[in-house]
Amino acid sequence: MPPVPHPPLAADPSPRTERSTRRPPDGVTLRTMPVPADLGAPDAWLLHGQVDTVNAVHLDAWGTLDRSRTVNETLAMLRQQSYADKIRIVAVDDRLPGPAEDPARVVGHATLNLPRQGSTDLGRLGLGVRPSHRRRGIGSALHDTVLDVLRTHGRSRVATTSHQRSEPTGSEPAVAAGTGSGRVHADDPSVRFAQHRGWSLEQVARLSVVRWGARCPDRWVEQLAALRSRMATDAPTGGVTLQADVWDAARVRADEHVQAARGVEQLVTAVEHVPTGTLVAFTILTAPTHTPQYAHQSETLVLREHRGHRLGLLVKTVNLQRLAEVHPAVRRVGTWNAEENAPMLAINTTLGFRPAGGGATWQVHV
Repeated sequence: MPPVPHPPLAADPSPRTERSTRRPPDGVTLRTMPVPADLGAPDAWLLHGQVDTVNAVHLDAWGTLDRSRTVNETLAMLRQQSYADKIRIVAVDDRLPGPAEDPARVVGHATLNLPRQGSTDLGRLGLGVRPSHRRRGIGSALHDTVLDVLRTHGRSRVATTSHQRSEPTGSEPAVAAGTGSGRVHADDPSVRFAQHRGWSLEQVARLSVVRWGARCPDRWVEQLAALRSRMATDAPTGGVTLQADVWDAARVRADEHVQAARGVEQLVTAVEHVPTGTLVAFTILTAPTHTPQYAHQSETLVLREHRGHRLGLLVKTVNLQRLAEVHPAVRRVGTWNAEENAPMLAINTTLGFRPAGGGATWQVHV
């Protein structure tokens, strides 16, 4: 598959000497979105509107809804705030026709994640306005309000991403990243918006999807081993404490030999972080020859430092599409999902997985 451009990372907005916050246009109010008890709660309409707005922005940026969100997965993510405070601000146009609590009234959004450990001086921002409501000052009002929230929470830096479908050619006006590698279109509205408000372009990254079957290419075998080693420490295990389970190239090759001897074909999809040439996510599907109508969705992992970009959904989707191509007889795909792993559960639900039983992990000290 061709490389997938990764949104450029812009960070460290310059300090503003004059801290006046731009107000939204008449008829538009900014509201802090509550986390509803469930999707049928009276205040859940704001969540529905926020997700619709996020998807409208993605469709405008990418031309597809491949990166779309669902209300189920968004609610699941918002409920998990052990490691980051997740603040959502929405712009509501009170002048639009329709019911007062119509999700269509939500015309802009700001998503702000504040880490509780690690980079506690940093905030991570996502901001967007429905295309039909742009150039009214809604984005500017959301932006300034977010900066006020950041200061209130003692944060001194904020990072965000912009999107581009292709990199500028040599003749097109462009802005270069601080790393010296990678450029973005200078005339892109999101780039102009950021530059006008003092943001600096720190990095332009690219992700590429790679796939293989029974044998991992030599180029990737050490990195696949590193990813599989992280399965023991990065995936939730309940109360069962696991030490690092070290994989190396020899172990990967030994496992491939065992799978082949069992009559099990493996389909692997991974994501390469192109600037560093490293694999940052992977998933494995297994297709036993003795059950031609059934395949198993096995391990999936996105490295912690690369989460939040929907890579888990990406690798699983690509791998399932490939399964349909090479094993058209398959009618059922099974998988396991830890109940506490809400983000992965949301991905599986989005892909169409449904509960079909369960298993329990037990432990006793001897």
